Amino acid sequence: MIRLTEGGQPVEHELTAEQAVALVAAKAVRVSPGTRAGLWKVRDNGYVGAAVIGGVEVRITPKTPVDRVFFLLGYARRPRGWRQGEVDAGDHPELLPALAHAYALAADRALRQGVLQGYLEMEEALPVVRGRIREADQIRRRYGLPLPVEVRYDDYTVDIAENRLLLAASSRLLRLPGVAVQTRRTLRHVIARLAGVTALVPGRPLPVWRPSRINTRYHTALGLAELVLRGASYELDDGTAVRVNGLLVEMWRVFEDFVTVALTEALRPYGGRSELQDKRHHLDHGRRVLLNPDLVRYVIDSGGAEIPAAVVDSKYKISTGPEGHSADLYQMLAYCTVLGLDHGHLVYAEGGAEPYRHVVRGAGIEIMQHAIDLTLPPADLLDAIERLAESIVRTDDDHELMASYS
Repeated sequence: MIRLTEGGQPVEHELTAEQAVALVAAKAVRVSPGTRAGLWKVRDNGYVGAAVIGGVEVRITPKTPVDRVFFLLGYARRPRGWRQGEVDAGDHPELLPALAHAYALAADRALRQGVLQGYLEMEEALPVVRGRIREADQIRRRYGLPLPVEVRYDDYTVDIAENRLLLAASSRLLRLPGVAVQTRRTLRHVIARLAGVTALVPGRPLPVWRPSRINTRYHTALGLAELVLRGASYELDDGTAVRVNGLLVEMWRVFEDFVTVALTEALRPYGGRSELQDKRHHLDHGRRVLLNPDLVRYVIDSGGAEIPAAVVDSKYKISTGPEGHSADLYQMLAYCTVLGLDHGHLVYAEGGAEPYRHVVRGAGIEIMQHAIDLTLPPADLLDAIERLAESIVRTDDDHELMASYS
């Protein structure tokens, strides 16, 4: 087993050439030759979690406390229906055991009142009429024979999207490394309760569920189940017998989602509209170079047109390479130039960069650096986002006032 810490020093580990190739191909960690043959230096590559890659178990502990990681994950754009206050991660210092523990408790709690049932549209050939006859299918398949009858009807069943997601997440977690014995016991209990639910077919899209009053008690468990089943976990088979089986989370994406989603909520009282991952803008007239800022705030001008008022880009850490965080500044300069703004905002996880105000020579564009301390308690983190929103709006107003006097 290889144990790593996010952002920590590389560790040396004996690996076969095939194992080293598998780790490199999976891109979950960075691998380089060690001090002697057969010894390799392994370090994290922006992921946290656990996975088995090429037969090697890798565990990567986040540098941010796990309960804070869960709080950030609650603001991810894809998982729905939960916030950190509803999630009990236990005392597990690593992400995967903590997530499995939290999910198992949430699923068990959701099923205590019984397994949720709902109506599922069924299409079958039956000896009697039930629901509506599918006339076109009857003619095409039965060639005028009266029986069996091709029908469509609604069946009240446990085999609905919500239960399929819980079954799939429970089954997946049981196959992953590092899940505690007690958690496995709870997961098996959850699976036993879901008898009659159809297992998901690997490779097919996940079933869609919609939050409602009826499935309220499932919301937390379903949000965590989606986190287990979607992009946070993956299996990679690129044709070279490299296979990853685990649950890995990209921390830069977690931070980006938290900043943009929480900031959108904080900006809402000030009016305007926030667009996440705004891909309508290009650097060049030929529209060959796409720009993709994390957040653009739009407001209505005096003529009734919607115009950009602010642009925000989040950075979990300073860009690698010889330019360091200069590359981030160049990127923000491009955003401001194309959007017609004289200011922009870069938001870093504290430690990546300190708060600073850059004024671009010859352009009159200001680029503000902000730092968010991820070790703060959740309430203080949200206060920091509120202050950031206030700063962005105040900057917008100040620049608009300056423009009116120029």
